[in-house]
Amino acid sequence: MIELEHRLNEFTKMHDEFIRDWNEAMSSSDTSSVNRMTEDYYVAFFSSGNEKPVFFTKKEAIQGMDQSVRHFLGANKRFENRVIRLRNNENAVVFYEQLIVKDEEVLARLFTIENWRLFNEKWMIVREIEEPIN
Repeated sequence: MIELEHRLNEFTKMHDEFIRDWNEAMSSSDTSSVNRMTEDYYVAFFSSGNEKPVFFTKKEAIQGMDQSVRHFLGANKRFENRVIRLRNNENAVVFYEQLIVKDEEVLARLFTIENWRLFNEKWMIVREIEEPIN
C-alpha cells in the first residue's frame, strides 16, 4: 500500500509538471515538452452529434496539437476537476475537464480521459478520449 501511495504521489507530481508544460506550450507554441505519447498512442475524439468517435494516430495527434496550439496561442489550458487513479504501479488514468481560456473567455471545453503507462521509469500517454462539453 505504501508503494502504491508513493507511485501515486510521483505520478501526480509528473502530471502537475505536464500541466505547467502545456501552459508554456500555449504561450510559446513549442509542444515538444508535452509530446509524451507512446509509439502506438491514439486518441478517440467524440464530436457533437456523432455517435462514433474519430480516431487519430500519434502522428495525426501531434499535427493536430501543433495546429491547435498555434490557433489558441496566448490562451491558457486549464485542467479542472482532475481525478487521478492508479490501476496498478505501472498504469494510471486521469479524468478532467479541459478548458481553453483566453481573456477570461472559454474558447473550448472538453471532457478528457488520459491513460498513462510507466515505461523505463518514464510516464507516457497510451491513449486519450476527448469529448466536447457544450
